[in-house]
This record gives sequence, C-alpha cells and structure tokens, in this order.
Amino acid sequence: MNIACWVIAGPLALFYLYAGALKVVRSSDQLRPMMARVDRIPLSAVRALGAVEILGATGLILPPLTGIAPRPALAAAIGFVLLQLGAIAVHRTGEDRRITLNLGVLVAAAVVMWPASTWL
Repeated sequence: MNIACWVIAGPLALFYLYAGALKVVRSSDQLRPMMARVDRIPLSAVRALGAVEILGATGLILPPLTGIAPRPALAAAIGFVLLQLGAIAVHRTGEDRRITLNLGVLVAAAVVMWPASTWL
C-alpha cells in the first residue's frame, strides 16, 4: 500500500477501532453523550455494530500489511462506506442531524476503496 493510502487508512482504522471498542464495552448511560440514538437502538445492536467496526478496522489494515489475502481490505472499505450510509440515514431520521463526521469518514473509506481494489 502506498504512503498516501496509509495516511488515510491508518487513521480510519484507528477511528473504527476506538469507536467499536467503546460500543462493545460501555453501557448505554456511558454511550449516551456520544450517541444520542442509543435509546432508540437496542444495546445488543450497538454492541454488534461495535464488533463489526473492530473487525472492519482489522480487515482494512492487516491484509495489506502482511501481504496475505488482500481481498478483506476491499471488503472492509466497502463495508465502511455502507456503514456510514446507514449511519447518515439513522442520523437524519432522529433528533441528531449532525452528519459532518459521517460524511468525512464516508469519503475516507471511499478513497481507500480505490487502492484496495488494485491490491487484488
């Protein structure tokens, strides 16, 4: 993976590792300040999303880093784009209509998709 892609993929993976870990280990009360919609979504679904984010971050970094089976990196990037499209839809239907961060992460994941597709 070239340096420019690592500059985007590295922070993107760290973002998802952090966000996913918080969703997996924190209670609803602890998540409420960062996720206004936590009351509308079952905690088990929030935890599942956190696990998906952790797995996606791992899939985005480890395959290109090791050079073994590069397809998971593309799958992770596509998954993050789809995840953010869903997150934007959830934000738009609730009280929390701030989607700037979601749009930024969506663009970053879309940018990482191009080099990930060339690793195949």
